[in-house]
Amino acid sequence: MKRIIISGPTASGKTDIVVELSKRIPIEVISMDSRQIYKYMDIGTAKPDPYQLTLVKHHMIDIIEPNEYFNAFLYQKEAKEIEKEILERGKIPIYVGGTGLYIDALVKGFFEGVSRDENIRKELSKLNEQEPGILRKMLEEFDPQAASHIHPQDIKRTIRALEVYLKTGKRISELQKQQPTEDFILLVLNPKREELYERINHRAEKMIEHGLIDEVKNLVEKYGDNLESFKTIGYREIIDYLNGVYSLETAIHLIKRNTRHYARRQIIYLRRFNNAIWIEPDKDTVENIENIIRKEYTL
Repeated sequence: MKRIIISGPTASGKTDIVVELSKRIPIEVISMDSRQIYKYMDIGTAKPDPYQLTLVKHHMIDIIEPNEYFNAFLYQKEAKEIEKEILERGKIPIYVGGTGLYIDALVKGFFEGVSRDENIRKELSKLNEQEPGILRKMLEEFDPQAASHIHPQDIKRTIRALEVYLKTGKRISELQKQQPTEDFILLVLNPKREELYERINHRAEKMIEHGLIDEVKNLVEKYGDNLESFKTIGYREIIDYLNGVYSLETAIHLIKRNTRHYARRQIIYLRRFNNAIWIEPDKDTVENIENIIRKEYTL
């Protein structure tokens, strides 16, 4: 049996689809969202609401504190254990989400054998503060292939790639190379661009109405405002608003704009999978996905 992965850009309707799907076939969801893993970050990460969670069991949500460390290797390990348990219960595991690293971890594995070295990380961070852009130049020199896949502004992944090279003398791009498996079916929800952007804008406004500002205030009071998890779209803009960097109107505008940009990057990433099935959501979408799953699983 092949793994079923339902992905797509943010706000493409993935949660609504699986909730409806759960009324037809016995599924449980394994979330593939790298931000919904954090406790207390509910509104800004668009977690399924309590009612939706009663309709279909979701895993890999609310599993760690916002100040705890997590990565794709840990995701892969825990998700596969959960997958096995779901199958043993006679249900169908459905992976749902748009985090590229998590999808990569499932379909082609993920190298995480080199342990963290806080001294190297501190030195690299210090070097980047002294000479902005130097880490990017180092990465392009030491590991051009990794540089081609890591965004120039992604300091976290840049430091990780350099850390691996400095510790082992080997390029992370080489260590990560594994042949993709074919034991998965990737279904990509792909609404029309105008509809997607309208959904994104509407969701940003609803987040504010539902209490995103208070959620961020409470998190900042408990953890401070400098956690890696708080760099999530929605949180970083509201933190800047609370710190007086700009107005609430500007913060909301930036949330919408940054989310639209993120959605475009997700679509570009998903196009790498030649065997993906692209679906423009309509009234028959749930039935069509159900039929695909029924071909893989005997119900």
